Amino acid sequence: MGRVQGKVAFITGAGRGQGRSHAVRLAEEGADIIAVDLCEDLETIGYPMATPEDLEETKNLVEKTGQRIVTAKADVREVAQLRSALEAGLAEFGKVDVVVAQAGVAGMKGQPPMQAWTDGINTNLIGTINAIQVALPHLTEGASIIATASAAALMDAHNKPNPGGDPGGMGYMVSKRMISEYVHYLATEIAVRGMRANVIHPTNCNTDMLQSEPMYRSFRPDLEKPTRADAEPVFGVQQAMKVNYVEPEDISNAVLWLASDESRYVTGMQLRVDAGGYLKWYDYHV
Repeated sequence: MGRVQGKVAFITGAGRGQGRSHAVRLAEEGADIIAVDLCEDLETIGYPMATPEDLEETKNLVEKTGQRIVTAKADVREVAQLRSALEAGLAEFGKVDVVVAQAGVAGMKGQPPMQAWTDGINTNLIGTINAIQVALPHLTEGASIIATASAAALMDAHNKPNPGGDPGGMGYMVSKRMISEYVHYLATEIAVRGMRANVIHPTNCNTDMLQSEPMYRSFRPDLEKPTRADAEPVFGVQQAMKVNYVEPEDISNAVLWLASDESRYVTGMQLRVDAGGYLKWYDYHV
């Protein structure tokens, strides 16, 4: 028996990166998957989004585990599209037990700047809320909701040396911080119903979002056109452990634990998978 044998997981942003990794990891442990992704580029985001071919590859990888999968092209910003995708999965599997709200974009250095703010907020925050709330009517006792925020949500943002200089970058941090608060209060309301909700905060994760020109520029603002070789050594500034980034599988293992009954009494938690990054920023407090 797998650790999530017989469960059905609804995963957004599943075309590649962390979302694909979560889909495959949960399938390896016995879950069937409802996988959605936008599969289109956003003009304000300075790196390519997943493609329809990427989502098809996620399907292939899940099916290789022996589990079933339903995929759909859907925009998390649009409730109707998400609801239609989930209903297609429900028609196939008859239920949903786990929600993994993974879809997200990083709009730093995006142009035009305020549209980059809007696209980040709408995808990361509103998209997470949409994914969870279309699923809520179908969740029953024992269900687990998992939202992806970021170590950026936990950083002290009071020091703003250049207000308005990068709305897309600030929108990323704000969206992730607000996801954390939303899930905290949601967890309180659903606890009495035997359901759980938790947030995972990854540090730098080795995906297309991190390995992108806008991210390189964010870490190396001293260079006009920094490369991966220029930026990667600086990625380590965010972690206490001696790593520049973690891998998607490191986050997927946390997702698996929160999806499984092993964590049946764990709810309302802000789970940091940050290689000790938080330890660098804050003193101990309860």
